[in-house]
Amino acid sequence: MAQKASIPKGTRDFLPAEVAKRSYVTDVIRTQFERYGFLPIQTPAMEKSSTLKGKYGDEGDRLMFNILNSGEKVKKADLDALEDGALGQFTSSISEKALRYDLTVPFARFVVQHQNEINFPFKRYQIQSVWRADRPQRGRFQEFTQCDADVVGAVSPLLEAECMQLFDDVFDALSLKGATIRINHRAILAGIANYLDAPDRIVAFTVALDKLDKIGPEGVFNELRHNGFDDAALKRLSPLFDLTGDVVSQLNQLEEILISQPDALEGIAHLRQTLGFLSSFKVSQLSFDLTLARGLHYYTGIIFEVAPPESVAMGSIGAGGRYDDLTAVFGLKDVHGLGISFGLDRLCIVLEELNLFPATLKQAVDVVVLHFGDAYMHDLVPFLAKWRNMGIRINCYPTAHKLKKQMQFANQIQAPWVMFYGNDEQQKGVVSLKNMGEGTNSEIKLEDFSKKCIN
Repeated sequence: MAQKASIPKGTRDFLPAEVAKRSYVTDVIRTQFERYGFLPIQTPAMEKSSTLKGKYGDEGDRLMFNILNSGEKVKKADLDALEDGALGQFTSSISEKALRYDLTVPFARFVVQHQNEINFPFKRYQIQSVWRADRPQRGRFQEFTQCDADVVGAVSPLLEAECMQLFDDVFDALSLKGATIRINHRAILAGIANYLDAPDRIVAFTVALDKLDKIGPEGVFNELRHNGFDDAALKRLSPLFDLTGDVVSQLNQLEEILISQPDALEGIAHLRQTLGFLSSFKVSQLSFDLTLARGLHYYTGIIFEVAPPESVAMGSIGAGGRYDDLTAVFGLKDVHGLGISFGLDRLCIVLEELNLFPATLKQAVDVVVLHFGDAYMHDLVPFLAKWRNMGIRINCYPTAHKLKKQMQFANQIQAPWVMFYGNDEQQKGVVSLKNMGEGTNSEIKLEDFSKKCIN
């Protein structure tokens, strides 16, 4: 019995039309990254498990794809740990590598490993796949592509303002309007946790706060009560849900409430400095979001998240933030980092839903050359090489099938032009061209074809 053709859950094949769209988006993002001075790097798909484990929290470790050891190393499996239920210890004994979970932690490893080969501050961009054993659903895959831009070795609100402007520039170049850049600051969240007399429960606090849009204030209160927050703390929290106005107004209100919290005041001041640089930039939609937490295991300062236009039901299409001293876990201390990331897969879904891909992406070739026999094709070969060197995309039908079948093929791949070269054309030294969009026919000398096609 033949094996059923299938791929792993949460992964996808991409047909030529889909690859064209993805290439279009990555080309736009790459162009904008390079305009800001970011340089390209690549890192391996797999890293040592010790590089990745413990950097993303318990959920990250749980969702990481571990790679089983092979060969003689399999014999080193700690079966006693398995019998004792020590799954972490057992997993470590059978797996020394894992597929990368994101691009940031591998980048921190890269910086430390190549610190003598790069110049600080170092600005890099990276467009590669990552893997997470998450439950597949719309916009969430087990293999997906991130487009990251990071700078390490410098601290400046100017850099953070540029990150927000970079988000905006990419969306402008993609004609995507209505995306909202949401910002918050790690120090503000730490200040609020301290304000609630729960500095050691900041993760529980932010996890509950993140659900505000879904379960409302009362739902957040109930979850916090379940995690040990008393009514006095919840009473102090309540006014934070009532912030109104633009970003500056909300920061002013927040400052009044948290006036006794140095961490929060530091975060508010930092955001104000960043906003000061934005007055010279153009960021279309910016909002302060107190519920925004991101992964708190390596973020230390400003945090970003980009929501798509409200007309599209989709999670965030971009994110990022400051992560100071992440390189310290690899032995290089006091290196500041800041980065943003675009989710290519979600971004493509949004552009598709809003019909924002250029129509020209559907055209994989400029002309299909119909086949009337090898004798005629021999005449065309020198011209084909010349035209292709000029950048004209030519697909020659390989065999002399019926004309109807060849025309169907040209129509299916949406070729704008079809070329005929048979006995009549050979005698005249011309080619016949059919404009597939207009349905018109014309004859042109062989040496003049390139001008016709390019124009």
